[in-house]
Amino acid sequence: MLAYIKGTLEIKLKNYVVIDVGGLGYKVFMSESSIDSLGEIGEIVKVHTYYRVREDDISIYGFKTQELRTFELLLGVSGVGAKSALVMLSCIEPSEFAIAVISNNVKLLTQVPGIGTKSAQRIILELKDKLKAEQSELDKEKLEEAKLQSVKVNENVQEATSGLMVLGYSRKDIEKVFEHLAVESLSVEDLIKKGLVLLTTK
Repeated sequence: MLAYIKGTLEIKLKNYVVIDVGGLGYKVFMSESSIDSLGEIGEIVKVHTYYRVREDDISIYGFKTQELRTFELLLGVSGVGAKSALVMLSCIEPSEFAIAVISNNVKLLTQVPGIGTKSAQRIILELKDKLKAEQSELDKEKLEEAKLQSVKVNENVQEATSGLMVLGYSRKDIEKVFEHLAVESLSVEDLIKKGLVLLTTK
């Protein structure tokens, strides 16, 4: 329902803040680390939110983007409530939490107040496969991005090579000077310009 809240930070306490948006004060529960990362009272802040509705309670929880996903995963674990999830995020960074779950690090999770051995084992059991699947998808996305970048670089190099060959330089000499350039960060025009400088000083 609420993707994020952006407004003036009015109150900043240990486990929640109040953000004023157009005269309405939103009480947002957050981890200590997230609260510490916010600005000072009176500054404009933006927090990603999770709107939780229960029969006896309606609450808003605020996070940095990565924390929000971890919070949602923790709420899906049987026996783990919103308060326990926030305490977890106050003690362990999302990246450390993911590594602990995937590597079966029960000891690290039990360092969180209120999380015993059985709770830690249950968290690992219920989230390990989910986190592995998400990491796999992330790796695929990064691989695709790298492939696209590689194709673009090759196309730029080929076009620049053709342009320099038209000017009378040999492919062999052009390839040699390109070895001294950061071709992945240069446009076709820059490759030709920098290539010409190196070729004319040979």
